Amino acid sequence: MTVPPITQLATEFKITGDNEVAKSTIRSWCKSSWRGIASEFLSTSMLVLFGCMACIPVDGIPMPIYSPFGFGFVVMFNIQIFGHISGAYMNPAVTLAAMIWGSISVPVGIFYMIVEVAGAILGYGILTTLSPVNVGVENVCVTAPHAGLNDVQSLGIEVALTAALIFINCGVWDPVNASKQDSAPIKFGLTIVGLSLVGGPLTGASMNPARTLGPAVWTGYWAHQWIYWVGPFIGSVLAVLIYKYVFLKKRDID
Repeated sequence: MTVPPITQLATEFKITGDNEVAKSTIRSWCKSSWRGIASEFLSTSMLVLFGCMACIPVDGIPMPIYSPFGFGFVVMFNIQIFGHISGAYMNPAVTLAAMIWGSISVPVGIFYMIVEVAGAILGYGILTTLSPVNVGVENVCVTAPHAGLNDVQSLGIEVALTAALIFINCGVWDPVNASKQDSAPIKFGLTIVGLSLVGGPLTGASMNPARTLGPAVWTGYWAHQWIYWVGPFIGSVLAVLIYKYVFLKKRDID
């Protein structure tokens, strides 16, 4: 998706001095971007709604194995549905990596992050009305570090898990693999399953600030919230920079 950044819009306005030209440029930007923005909003809503639905205790008995597969399968079918429209990032940390990679512009990336957060809040809100249990009281799908971990350990785990996720994204985005996109939904789905299985018992394996914020808004559980923002963003930046400037061939960067 190629759109003119905000600075370019401002420059064009100053150069032409023509309000109609500026308005036309902005209208063109909105026309080319609204589908992607709507896609990120809807896909993130579905991610949290259906992923967290897999966390609801069955007859009062938690089923921890359901959650990793639930989120993994939702990611898989969301990418199949929305991947060609917006990339189906569903995650501000992945969106940040896409901005650094150059897949999307900064203005579009900012809009994506905003609607991803809004979509996550909406998705969990819908779940509160559909669940047979009070998800707010039960803290269903709330991410929290294991009691035996301190904040630094929890932060390190979220950094590592998110970095692994972003490395997968970079591998798929690498031009070398441009002709190998048919299996991308399966790759990402199984990645989420695997990372959730290993990291879930420790931190909830969020890797996604929006996915953590959505339940927090409705349950009022804000403890350790900063870990699930700082960790994924650090992991995202580290992974995309390492892949882009170490593993990506120079001619691909150019």
